[in-house]
Amino acid sequence: MKINLDLHIHSKYSAATSERMGLSEIAREAGKKGIRVVATGDCLHPLWLAELARLPSEGGLLLLDETRFVLTTEVEDCNRVHHLILVPEMSKARQLREALAGKASNLDSDGRPNLRMSGAEIADAALEADCLVGPSHAFTPWTGVFAHHRTLEECYGDRSMQIRFIELGLSADSDYADCITELHSRTFLSNSDAHSPWSDKLGREFNQMDIQEICFQELARAICQEGGRQMTLNVGFFPEEGKYNRTACTRCYKQYTSGEMDDMLGRCPCGGLIKLGVRDRVMMLADLPKAVHPEHRPPYLHLIPLAEIIAMALGHKSIHTAGVRKAWEELIRGRSEIEVLLESDLDDLEADDRVREAIRLFRSGKVVVIPGGGGRYGQISLPRADLPGEVKPPAAPQRSLFDF
Repeated sequence: MKINLDLHIHSKYSAATSERMGLSEIAREAGKKGIRVVATGDCLHPLWLAELARLPSEGGLLLLDETRFVLTTEVEDCNRVHHLILVPEMSKARQLREALAGKASNLDSDGRPNLRMSGAEIADAALEADCLVGPSHAFTPWTGVFAHHRTLEECYGDRSMQIRFIELGLSADSDYADCITELHSRTFLSNSDAHSPWSDKLGREFNQMDIQEICFQELARAICQEGGRQMTLNVGFFPEEGKYNRTACTRCYKQYTSGEMDDMLGRCPCGGLIKLGVRDRVMMLADLPKAVHPEHRPPYLHLIPLAEIIAMALGHKSIHTAGVRKAWEELIRGRSEIEVLLESDLDDLEADDRVREAIRLFRSGKVVVIPGGGGRYGQISLPRADLPGEVKPPAAPQRSLFDF
């Protein structure tokens, strides 16, 4: 069976996270989205762990209504690199927590603890507890593994061959990461890293996998590419929409080439810090001129949340208007948001013609993206000439992802 999963979120016990990130709210919104399995996040936090322990479990996953929760946590190492850990059951979460006790001053106060440990030491502890571990948002300039290391081995040492997945993050996709031969054997995960339960955050990036039953062992087999289980789809943002995609100033957001950044010693004339973007960092690390996808690599579909598509199609500035909310609720009536985005026959959807056409444009990748950088998200828009009733301007060729 094919299921949709979001394997990295945070609970209300993480810093800068919505108080509404409780179990009932997450389960309800995941169901609307079409996410069958969602991460718990923060499973080392004592209060969250106690809440999780009250849920029934089956096959290592926790059950709440129709939603299955997989135990997860994100931790920061001594170099500020973030790591995602997938935990097979409650007893292993407690074992991992015990192994990390004394290694962080905020283990009991923040859902994402800062550990006085290297990446290799964290991998040791996670693998000893039978967990899966890998880098979170691997290319993010501040906390991604490739912001601080050139290879996985530099970070994880002798454990690097046991790192079975890479989380791509919002500013990268398979075309970026598969320019690096070292990553070809790894599974790519596209997760939301959501800090709130709203439909434009939870499940904004997700994975689809083909498994025999919904349990942790099957999830692990798919991630580890074992027994015929596999990932079948990654869904996420256009990389340019990510807020660190281009090299840019973190104060005024002016974008630069990596060479200009070096010439200016990393300082913008406005006084701000110029931060190397994901695209430029990937090109520094790449040992291939363009992506070569291994046989096991599933397609990567670029989409954004349905509410944002509706807002663009109808010309609303916010996803929180009454018109957008009404259209969204009508579209998901009797189906999930993911079904609308990926599977539904557009002619069968009861929606404004502009909304149906906008969904088609996103499915085919025909959108306009102004890249983000320096901490500001990119801007994405629809080619208005392709929407019903719009006047067509002269066509312009679309630039390649790595076209300068």
